[in-house]
Amino acid sequence: MVIDTQVVMDWLVFRDARVQALVASVTSGALRWLVSPAMRDEIRHVLNRGVAASYAPDLPFIEAQFDTHALHVDDAEPQPLAGRLVCRDPDDQKFIDLALACNARWLISRDKAVLALAKRAKLRGLLIQKPELWKAS
Repeated sequence: MVIDTQVVMDWLVFRDARVQALVASVTSGALRWLVSPAMRDEIRHVLNRGVAASYAPDLPFIEAQFDTHALHVDDAEPQPLAGRLVCRDPDDQKFIDLALACNARWLISRDKAVLALAKRAKLRGLLIQKPELWKAS
């Protein structure tokens, strides 16, 4: 499973109840949460600005959650443009590329640009879903 930054923030900063089933599956080890260096860099960047910073996130706790629960993988090599699922938001492309490169079953996101690729991703065996709609099966 690949989880985008917004959903990770819902889990580790905002403690959003809508992500609790997902969190329970990740923290119990029932699911493998795939994280690349680019994704970890992005969460660090986001935590230091805007709304997230106003929540005074517990950075050592957040880093520990990544270290404890994530399977760290290399950044995915971009696929040739022909046949590639291309996201309207280039910042989100890393999540799609990683999920497809690692044969992830799920990409969990609330981002409209990512969710717009759900039908085409499903043809490749990748389910793109909002966290509150996700169910392990």
